[in-house]
Amino acid sequence: MSSTSPATRSANVQALIRSDILGGRLRPGERLKFPQLSERYGVSTGAVREALLRLSALRLVTSEPHLGFQVRTVSQEGLALVCDARAELESLALRRAIADGGLGWQSRLIAAHHTFRHTPYDPEGQDWLDAHTELHHVLLAGCANPLLREAADALRDEAELYRRWARPVPGDPDMPDPEGMAEAHQALVTSAVEGDADGAEARLRAMIAVTARLQVVLDDR
Repeated sequence: MSSTSPATRSANVQALIRSDILGGRLRPGERLKFPQLSERYGVSTGAVREALLRLSALRLVTSEPHLGFQVRTVSQEGLALVCDARAELESLALRRAIADGGLGWQSRLIAAHHTFRHTPYDPEGQDWLDAHTELHHVLLAGCANPLLREAADALRDEAELYRRWARPVPGDPDMPDPEGMAEAHQALVTSAVEGDADGAEARLRAMIAVTARLQVVLDDR
């Protein structure tokens, strides 16, 4: 990345650190030290610092005086708060997307869902995670307010961090299987494309409620 501009290098390493956090390769609470990250990603410590500052603003990273940066810790209470905020903010952004998006947005949403539907289900795999993230990103992309979109995307990333370190409560009868998850996403996309804002919001809130029922478990995965 040496031939790119400092801003591009910082954005690239931000994407790499984000991927490692959401993929579980950097664990909640893990210290993020400049020299190690600089060597790991092949960039300057300045690029690492800028990337961590941006990720801190997105709530994937925290920093404390004299302790430096670390991956955000997770807790059951934190999961509940994130899901509550998601339900409210994403519902608003989704309604705006349905009202503002138009045919171009609908086409992008259908294409993103097609990719997601044909990506083998593997919640631990990067391909499935990327397809799932892209689908939900495009779902709200029709919203004309960029501040709403950015805030919603940041909350979704934080929720993905929790999802990586959570699992269904044993015996939960309301936890959907992969087929049920696929059907739920299909119904959500159909409602959005058909302009059914009430139906789309209800389906989105139901999905977020499923995440809220997960149990946070920091194991050795």
